[in-house]
Amino acid sequence: MGTRDELIDSARALLWERGYVGTSPKAIQQRAGVGQGSMYHHFTGKRDLALAAVRRNADELLSGADERLSGPGTAIDRVSAYLRRERDALKGCPIGGLAQDPEVVADPQLRAPVDQALGHLRERITAVLDEGRAAGELPATLDTAALAATVVAVVQGGYVLARAADTTEPFDQAVSGALALLGHVSGAAVRDSRAGCGP
Repeated sequence: MGTRDELIDSARALLWERGYVGTSPKAIQQRAGVGQGSMYHHFTGKRDLALAAVRRNADELLSGADERLSGPGTAIDRVSAYLRRERDALKGCPIGGLAQDPEVVADPQLRAPVDQALGHLRERITAVLDEGRAAGELPATLDTAALAATVVAVVQGGYVLARAADTTEPFDQAVSGALALLGHVSGAAVRDSRAGCGP
């Protein structure tokens, strides 16, 4: 990797570990193994570098999610694969965690890629559920946008519960609950189709 990428990756890691306020330019430089001059050659300052880091984190989050959501199977299979993907629940989400950072929330430019990433994730899951509804896998009356928001909220909230308890158990329970909900919704479509069959 070049110096610019080293700086971005160092900032990504530190933002995840310490948040925006706890991430100093000096700490980023030390982690990247570069001097102050190199940092300011590529970025105007901490905020500019943090923005690049947040955007890269967002790209990685969406790429990983899309890999599961574009996989084989029904809509429920694909959303379930997203929920079941391996995560370090105790570290939290590198994007969702920033939504709890007061400095990030107060800065529209830093907040924008966080909001856009989570918004895009909801839209992507909604699109998958829409496909399932159109294929008759899900009830025709299902509010797919609401269910997609619930799925994202389960993951993000699961991180918070796990970190508060210092154990992954609450995260695993939240995912299990979401999977049960998805199974119930899918089963409702089957029951509806059977109810509509004539003698």
